[in-house]
Amino acid sequence: MSAVAAPAHALERRRPRTGLALLVVAIVASLLAYAAQGLGLHGAVPPNMVLYGLAFAAAAIGGWFAIHLMAPHADPVLYPVAVLLGGLGQAMLYRLMDERGVITIAQDQAAWLAIGLGCFVLTLAVIRDVRQLDAFTYTIGLAGIVLLLLPIVPGIGYEINGARLWVNLRFIQFQPAEFGRLLIVIFLASYLSQRRELLAAGVGRFGLPRLKDLGPLLLAWGASLAVLFLERDMGASLLLFGVFVVMLWVATERWSYLLLGIVLFAVGAYLGWLTSPHIQDRVAYWIHALDPAHVQAIGYGQLAQGWFAFASGGMVGTGLGLGSPTLIPYVGSDFILAAFGEELGVLGVAAVLLLYLVLIGRGLRIGIDRPDAFGKLLAVGLTTVIGLQVFVIAAGVLRLIPLTGVPLPLVSYGGTSRVATFVMLGLLLRASGGPWIREGRTRDG
Repeated sequence: MSAVAAPAHALERRRPRTGLALLVVAIVASLLAYAAQGLGLHGAVPPNMVLYGLAFAAAAIGGWFAIHLMAPHADPVLYPVAVLLGGLGQAMLYRLMDERGVITIAQDQAAWLAIGLGCFVLTLAVIRDVRQLDAFTYTIGLAGIVLLLLPIVPGIGYEINGARLWVNLRFIQFQPAEFGRLLIVIFLASYLSQRRELLAAGVGRFGLPRLKDLGPLLLAWGASLAVLFLERDMGASLLLFGVFVVMLWVATERWSYLLLGIVLFAVGAYLGWLTSPHIQDRVAYWIHALDPAHVQAIGYGQLAQGWFAFASGGMVGTGLGLGSPTLIPYVGSDFILAAFGEELGVLGVAAVLLLYLVLIGRGLRIGIDRPDAFGKLLAVGLTTVIGLQVFVIAAGVLRLIPLTGVPLPLVSYGGTSRVATFVMLGLLLRASGGPWIREGRTRDG
C-alpha cells in the first residue's frame, strides 16, 4: 500500500502551493484590471490604487490561509478562480459607477465582496463536515421555502422593475431567494440521498415514482411556480426548478426525469406567460429587441444596446474604460457581460466564461469524487445553481432566451448574490476535502 499512498501524499503537499500560486495570479490580474479601468477613464491609475490593492490582497490571502488551516486537502483551484472573478467584476463595477458619478455603489459592492469572503471563512469554520447538514432535512427545506416566499409578505417585501424580489427589514435590504435556493439544494441532497433507490426503481413503463413518494419534491416544484406567479421572478423560478430536475436525474440516473422536467417546465412557462403581464412584456422585449418602434414604445432598448456593445468591442475590445457601456440600462447588473464584451471583446468574454467553466468543472468533479450520496448530490446541486445562473444571464444578454434578471455570480451588482455564492463555494471546498478523505485513507491502509 505504501507505493500507492506515496503519490497521494505528495499530491496533498502540492495542493497548498498550487492554490497559493494560482491565488497570486488572480490577485495580480484583478489589480491590473482595476488599474487599467482608471487609466482608460482618467489617464491615470486610481488615486486609491495602493489602498485598494493592499485591502484586496489581504482579504484574498486571508481566505487562502483559512482554507490552509481548516481545509488543507480541499480543491486548490476553486478559490483562486472565485477571487479572480470577484476582482474582475469589482474592477468593472468601479469603471461603470465612476463614469456615472455614483462610485459609492461600487464601494458598497466592495464591502459586500469582503462580507462574502468573511461568510466563506465562517462556513469553513462552522461546517467541519458537510454530512452534518444531512441531519436537518426538513428543517432546512422549510426554511428554504420560507426564504423563497418571504418577498410576498406584506410590509417587508417590495417590488422593483415588475418583480417582487426584495425584503426590507429596516436595518438591511436583501434578496432572500439567494439563500433560499441554497437551503433547497441542501434539502434536496438530503431527501434524494435517502430515497434514491425507491425513486430509481419507479413504477410503470417509464419507471416514474409513486405520487406518495414525491410529496416534498412536488412541494419544491410548487414553490418554484409560486415564485413565478406571486413574485414574477422568472430567474429564481427557473433556477429552482432546473436544480430540482438535475438533482433528481443524478440521484436516480433515469432519463425519464429529464423529459418529465422539460415538459413540466414548458407547462409552467406557458402558464406564467398567460397569467403575468410582466412575463409577457419580457417575452415581447426579447422578440422585438431590434424593432425601433417597439423600443421607442417601451422607453429603452437594453437588448439592442447590449448587442451594439458587443459589436463595438469586436474581437479584442476597446480597452477597459474606453468604451461606452453606460449607455446600457442596468449595465452593472443584468448586462455587465455586455460591458465586458465592449471593452474586452469576444476574447475577454470567452475568458470570463472559461473561468466559470473551470469553476463548474471542478464542482462537478467534487461530486464525482464524493463516496457518499449526500455529498455527491450536494456538490452537484451547488454547482448546478452557479452553472444555471451563468447560462441564464449569458443567454439572456445574447438574446437566446428572454431576460430573467439573474445576477452573474461574483461579477455583477448584487451583494446578496455575492455572499450566497461564497457560502456555496465554502460548502464545495468543505465537500472536496472533508474527513471522508482521511477515513478512506485509513480503510485503505
